[in-house]
Amino acid sequence: MERLIFHVDVNSAFLSWEAASRVKAGEPDLREIPSAVGGDPRTRTGIIVAKSIPAKKYGVQTGEPVAMALRKCPNLVVVPSDFRLYTKNSQAFKAICKSYAPAMESFSIDEVFLDMTGTSLIYPDPIATACEIKDKIYQELGFTVNVGISTNKLLAKMASDFEKPNKVHTLFPEEIPAKMWPLPIRDLLFLGKASEKKLVDFGIRTIGELARERESTIQTLLGEKTGHQLFQYARGIDNSPVLEVPEDSKGFSVEKTFNDDIVSMEQIQPILLEQCDVVATRMRRKGKKCTCISVTFRTLDFKNRSHQMKLGSATDVTDEVYANARKLFAEFWKGQPLRLIGVALTGLTEDGFEQMSLFEDCTKKEQRQKLDATMDAIRMKFGNDKITRASIMNSNAGIGRKAKAQMENEENEKEF
Repeated sequence: MERLIFHVDVNSAFLSWEAASRVKAGEPDLREIPSAVGGDPRTRTGIIVAKSIPAKKYGVQTGEPVAMALRKCPNLVVVPSDFRLYTKNSQAFKAICKSYAPAMESFSIDEVFLDMTGTSLIYPDPIATACEIKDKIYQELGFTVNVGISTNKLLAKMASDFEKPNKVHTLFPEEIPAKMWPLPIRDLLFLGKASEKKLVDFGIRTIGELARERESTIQTLLGEKTGHQLFQYARGIDNSPVLEVPEDSKGFSVEKTFNDDIVSMEQIQPILLEQCDVVATRMRRKGKKCTCISVTFRTLDFKNRSHQMKLGSATDVTDEVYANARKLFAEFWKGQPLRLIGVALTGLTEDGFEQMSLFEDCTKKEQRQKLDATMDAIRMKFGNDKITRASIMNSNAGIGRKAKAQMENEENEKEF
């Protein structure tokens, strides 16, 4: 049986969700005016994370500083991010998608793959079904999506990236030469900038030129594994399954970009502690412990630097995670002004037996574990913002908004 895959992608998700919320409240539609989701327009700081089509006509680009966007479009309406709103809308649109498909894979907060294979008796016309899904999302939730249809995930996702917004597109294997091969090489899914430059320098400028080249030549340019993968993709070959049940998380992470420079350990320490508290709490909720801790920071030259350390034994204790993260910073940070700080916990293992060190203070460890358990219980019952550590009460960094929204999302998922 030939596979049938849909890729459903919310059009300019963050902006659409904010716009739909405002329209519902009787306010102007952000999608119809030059607008963007980003930093603070009063201080002209932060970056643009989503933009409207009218803003795009002024040259406003995702990822550029708010100040630059406002120079291009002085009347640009800039609104702050609202991760609680995003989580709510993400859950709602995914619930509609899931009601149509035997299997659904969440690809990101605003994208899903639907495996519609074998549904021809229920949905004989795939295009009509995709339009029905698209229209139902708009009618019930107030925002638009694109739907791509094909026989595999790669082609379905590329199809959904064709003309936007509020469209349904197909990209079946027989349509590849006409619809995909004329596209510039940068449009090929998972092709990075470094690989693009190597291919363009070699004279390969379209996806079709890549597909018609010898695979061995592409592997010489890009490496054996990457070359083989991209050569397959250029020909529309992708056998990856739609994973209805997500694979176990490989780690937990949180990071925050700051409008003002972070220049001292006195500033860094409360930020790190709050981040460690967020990721350790999420990890404990999944019944995991970590054996590796890493910190990331971004300097003013926009370069990210990461450092990690292996632990002697697995831990899920917030204070232990924080102590090691602070040690990593002390060892590797050279005092440069920072604009981003992050913490990640990896090397996950199941909660259970733990090898204790002969030199470890078991009583103090048990006290820390009890403290974490108490805080976790209070947060689960009354909300994530009802208790925090005294040492970060006066911190105005606002670290955990996205991560705390993710924790609330995990709580809500248990209710379904």
